Amino acid sequence: MRQELTPDQKPQELLQLIETILVYKLPLLNRREIETMFSLDELKQTQYFQDVREEARQEGIEQGIEQGIEQGIEQGIEQGIEQGIEQGRLNKALEAVPRLLALGLSVEQVASALELEVEQVRAIQKGT
Repeated sequence: MRQELTPDQKPQELLQLIETILVYKLPLLNRREIETMFSLDELKQTQYFQDVREEARQEGIEQGIEQGIEQGIEQGIEQGIEQGIEQGRLNKALEAVPRLLALGLSVEQVASALELEVEQVRAIQKGT
């Protein structure tokens, strides 16, 4: 039976897997002898362990990049929607300025009612 390691498996689990393999491959050795043969420090020095660690690191980096991109897209969409709503609100308010001025409201009253700056209302007033 073939068993594959996932990136989140710990070195101790890797050591247990190797010990299990050795038990089947070297049936005359007992568990203590196998544990003595492979201490965790020695295991960390093996090329296999270093390859597995590098592979896990690369997968972690790739997952981090992927998650960062997804979060960036989500934030961009949210900000775009918020900006679009705000721009739509502003456009509607700016369109209402000439009508309210025509009704006889003062520049200050129009600015207050539409939550605009007085300068914005004056600029529209001068343009009409």
